[in-house]
Amino acid sequence: MEGDPTLQLRIFDLNCWAIRYLSKRRQERVGLIGDVLRREGFDLVLLQEVWSEQDYSDLKSKLGGCYPFSHYFRSGVIGSGLCVFSRFPILDTLLYQYSLNGYPYMLQHGDWFCGKAVGLVHGGHGRFAPRFPQLHAEYCREKDAYLPHRLLQAWELAQFIRHTSKAADVVLLGGDLNMHPEDVGIRLLRGWTGLRDAYAEAARFEGCENGCTLIPKNCFTLKTELLPFPLGIRIDYILYKAISSFTVKCEELKTTTGTAPGMDIPFSDHEAVMATLHIQRQGQAGGATPGTAEPMLADVVTEARTEVDVGLRAARRQRYSTGRMAVLALLLLLVQAVAALGALAGLAAEQPFPKLSFSLLAFFAIGVLLLATGLHLFHTMEVKMLQGTEEQLRMALRALQELP
Repeated sequence: MEGDPTLQLRIFDLNCWAIRYLSKRRQERVGLIGDVLRREGFDLVLLQEVWSEQDYSDLKSKLGGCYPFSHYFRSGVIGSGLCVFSRFPILDTLLYQYSLNGYPYMLQHGDWFCGKAVGLVHGGHGRFAPRFPQLHAEYCREKDAYLPHRLLQAWELAQFIRHTSKAADVVLLGGDLNMHPEDVGIRLLRGWTGLRDAYAEAARFEGCENGCTLIPKNCFTLKTELLPFPLGIRIDYILYKAISSFTVKCEELKTTTGTAPGMDIPFSDHEAVMATLHIQRQGQAGGATPGTAEPMLADVVTEARTEVDVGLRAARRQRYSTGRMAVLALLLLLVQAVAALGALAGLAAEQPFPKLSFSLLAFFAIGVLLLATGLHLFHTMEVKMLQGTEEQLRMALRALQELP
């Protein structure tokens, strides 16, 4: 913040839910988002789930000179869906894709294909480091099969923030974390990084009750998933902290509350989050370190490690099952090969050889072998990633326990 000791930064964060051919009234909603961004003139806009790069290009054209700097992050099969619009220069960008991101055979969820990640932008009026991640969705809270993957992502995100924040004055994190405020993943992320929650810190708040960003009255949300939460849930966040000689305060936090102004539809199935941050230079360094940001951080790390260990055991069982299936398919192919060689040698000349059924069985065995081998390799990788995260959490816990 050269030459200016204070700055007021207005941030807009939204999960856009813009999937070509699948999202309802996508083009209309993208146009509404562009209209509100032009009208409000935010300093920084962080968008997730802009899966179509054409939508990003349309937004960029619509916004024109309002946001002279922008960037679209690409990853996975269908793209990360992450993009940023900024009034301040973007000096550098980085995309980090999580080691695990669900399962490729869960086609109805699709998280694996988008390659969910966290985008990092260096630049701004001074040395800001905005990050905007998206973590794996929950889908079922009562039986959350993806919890170990989401915890791994939360831990990798926390480590990513710590190791890329040293050159920044202010760290900003905005995005769809797919975690409730009391979940172990968000407590681990905040405790390990020292990030502060804009909703909890805001001097003024306006919007949905409890800051919820997924609400039942939104016409695009699945009402059955929100039955246990009549007010909705808060899974979209703006987090921040000062690293060097700056202080950051959240003056105001707002959320949208349903339909767009004058329209019968909302911007997305998520409510947008808008924060006004007051950044001021001070004489002393600000920013928390692990162990001081949250007194019970050791307990949080222990809880996260336990959940990751549960996922690790499940991944090992899946690896064993798929490996056994591959071996059985290989044995079946060997038996068929022996039978075919016997028929060619004339050992079963008195009976006709069933070529059709034999061929169908062989194709079936080959298909099972290829599928089982692919899944075995995937679950082997899953075991390694979860095992590595469990070891890192164990080392982190040991370091916390050794603190005076």
